[in-house]
Order: sequence, then C-alpha cells, then structure tokens
Amino acid sequence: MIRSLAVTTDNKVLTDLPLEKLSQTSIRWYWVDFNNPSEEEARYLRDHFHFHPLAIEDCYYLLQRPKMDHYENVTFFVLHAIHPKSLEAEEVDMFVGKNFIVTFHLKDSQEIEDAWCHIQQEEKIRSKGHFYAAYLVMDNLVDQYFPSVYQIEDQLDEIEDNVKNESIQELMDQIFDIRAKLLRLRRTIVPMRDLLYRVVNSERVQELKEHHLFFTDVHDHLLKLSEMIESNRDMTADMRDNYISMNSNRMNTIMKTLTVITTIFMPLTFIAGIYGMNFNYMPELAWHWSYFIVLGVMFAIGLGMYMWFRKKGWFD
Repeated sequence: MIRSLAVTTDNKVLTDLPLEKLSQTSIRWYWVDFNNPSEEEARYLRDHFHFHPLAIEDCYYLLQRPKMDHYENVTFFVLHAIHPKSLEAEEVDMFVGKNFIVTFHLKDSQEIEDAWCHIQQEEKIRSKGHFYAAYLVMDNLVDQYFPSVYQIEDQLDEIEDNVKNESIQELMDQIFDIRAKLLRLRRTIVPMRDLLYRVVNSERVQELKEHHLFFTDVHDHLLKLSEMIESNRDMTADMRDNYISMNSNRMNTIMKTLTVITTIFMPLTFIAGIYGMNFNYMPELAWHWSYFIVLGVMFAIGLGMYMWFRKKGWFD
C-alpha cells in the first residue's frame, strides 16, 4: 500500500494524492509511506523517486544495521522498531530529500501511524517541515523501546521478591531468559544510539541544524536506554553469580556432611572388615564377651569422632 500526505504553502493537508501531483508548486513538502508494498508499488522507488539502487536494495534484503547514508540530494536512514512481544528488530527505512520524506516498511508500524496522525491533526507540527516529520518517526520508534525495558525491570524486581519461594533452577532459568531479552534489545538500541550520534553531529545535512535539539533529545533517550540495558545486564550477572554461589555453598555443605559420615564409618568398616575375614585361628572369636567388646569399641570410636568433628565446627 502507498499513501501520501502533502502540506501546502498555506499549511493545509492533502492526502492520497497521486505521486505525479506531489511536485506541484503549491505543495511545500510531502510524505509518502510504503507499507508492505507489492513489487509493482515498490518500483516507484526507482522509477519515480530515482533513489540509489543500493538504498533500494537495503530496503528489501535482510535486516540492515541502523545507519545513515548520503546519496546526492537524498539522505537514507535504516531504523529499527522492536516487536513488543518477541523483542526482535523490525526494519523501517526512510529517505529524506529536499522537500520530502519517504518511509518504507514491510510490516505495519504503529509508530509511523502515530506520526502520520500528528501531522494530519496539528497545524503547528506541519509548519515545522519534513525534517521535523523525520524526527517524529525516530522519536516514536525510540519511545517504543521504553516499555520493553521497563517490563524487564519489573521482572527483575519480581524475581528479587520471590527469591525465597522458588528453586534455584527456576530462578536461573528466568535470569537467563531475561539476559537473552536484554541481548536482543541491546542489538537494536546500541546501533540506534550510534546512528543518532552521527545524525546529531552531521555537518553534511544542513537542515538538521534547525532541529538539532530535537534529534539530540532522541539521542539522550537512547543513551538512557543503553545505560538501563547495561545496568540490568550487570544486575542479572550479579544475581546469576549469587545463585551459583548459593548453589555451590549448598553442595559444599552436602559434601561436607557426607565426608564426615564417611570418615566416621571408615574405622568402623576397617574393624568390621578385620573380623569378617575367614581365618581358622582368630583368638578373639573364642572369647565370651568379644562381640560386645568390639561393638563397644566401635561405638566409642564413632562417638569420639563425632564429638571431635562437632568441636571443630564441621556440623555448623
């Protein structure tokens, strides 16, 4: 689907104009949105707008890293949205020219829809030009990152609250799941942060200077998101290490208990082994009280070793 939005010189909005009429002198700037276009519709990128073949190729093939490329009088942006459930990146491409922007995406984008509606409804926003519209798209995409990060922070808080009610294995599974989500977010947010840094410091696109503060604000949001991601990754790493340490300590306690029990029974097993040998001449076997004497000695050895280990603190 292709749709268009044109802003006239008297700041009025015209929608769904044919692409051929967007070059009228009465139109100050315009926005064309390609939403999951067919092959025939996508040809307008080449046949009508005459965009660079490499930029058109980036729109269709694979998931490109967020970037900004300059092609003659057109600046090409690769932006990333985040799917709210899977947290996977979804590409949104944008061409910004002298008096237009063109957005291209293969999936529905609520962020672009919101920016589109703002421009249609608010005259003050329309008067700021097409670079401000480009800012709105970027800002909406970045703002959509926050709920996903906040949701992960809520999950971490919930884990800390329920740490005594769940097994170590369940906690470790949750932590590794959260770390995987943070990694997916990081793969999107950090490249977007680098892209906005380039945009803010670009000297090639003079029109950006008029809206420098707005793009700087988006960059600040991405810096905040990056810090939140790294902070949460550090927190999950600390929680993971603490749980591993707790599990190791628990295993050490179990092994220490088993070692004490084994050590106590070693001399008893040795005595029992001696008197379990089948030799014909063992004088003690003929004594009347030998059985009870041996049991008493074994009991005394076991009790003595137990008291000695307890005094050493092996049972603490």
